[in-house]
Amino acid sequence: MSAIFGVDDISNILVVGAGTMGRQIAMSAALAGFSTTIYDISSDGLTAARTELQDWAAQRVAKGKMEQESAHAALERLDYSVTLGSAAAKADYVIEAAAERLDIKTQIFEELGHLTPAHAILATNSSTLGSSKIAQVTGRPAQVCNMHFFNPALVMKCVEVVRNETTSEATVKTSMQLARKMGKEPVLIHREIPGFIANRLMGAIQREALYLADSGIATIEDIDTTARSALGHPMGPFELMDMIGLDVIDFIAQSMHAESGAVEDEPNATVASLVAQGNLGRKSGTGFYDYD
Repeated sequence: MSAIFGVDDISNILVVGAGTMGRQIAMSAALAGFSTTIYDISSDGLTAARTELQDWAAQRVAKGKMEQESAHAALERLDYSVTLGSAAAKADYVIEAAAERLDIKTQIFEELGHLTPAHAILATNSSTLGSSKIAQVTGRPAQVCNMHFFNPALVMKCVEVVRNETTSEATVKTSMQLARKMGKEPVLIHREIPGFIANRLMGAIQREALYLADSGIATIEDIDTTARSALGHPMGPFELMDMIGLDVIDFIAQSMHAESGAVEDEPNATVASLVAQGNLGRKSGTGFYDYD
């Protein structure tokens, strides 16, 4: 890395991907004072992102949770582009939030390695794929890491910064500083492991909850009640899975199992069956619970 050593050296942030995560990460960066560009191959996706973020800001102002001037300033810092080259040319820090597919991420990071300034740090928001899988194609593996935000990114405070074997100390330091500047609480994962911290902790609770329910030891309602009333969790494991989306839960399990090969990481048959039936949780109206 050449000149970038701290967050004060970052002026322009590029977010690759205008989906739910990408647009909220971008708004978090804009609120923190960074000029931020959202790139996506879909102009419709960019239009949807712009509309959603404008509506979000308007609602915050209407509720008295944000000053009009602050909202306007943040929206003014946002730019939208369907041209990666022009967006990448001025980027000091890139956060990729594209589809969770290695082939897509590999192509994106190879292009970023050619298109961004030599000092730019390249981070992936992936929750399942370690950055070591795409670091070499950038030509600057020391400047590559995971910077994993949680959904909804405008609300959730935690950011998992994951280094790979080639990630430099400067990259780690700058990424942690950037997360803090964005109002987040970063945690550092010193080496790659499937699921990182949060998904592994959540997965362990979910596996035990599913075992208790599948074995007929307790109902899902009583398991959720116990998690709330005995452990102080804001919601039970089945309620949480329904909120996240059972298709997402199943995808995370499949990804972790593909990485680890461990028996305990095998996808749960009950979850897989619900997904196959289209019962995905809150977003479909039915999951472990009905949401009519």
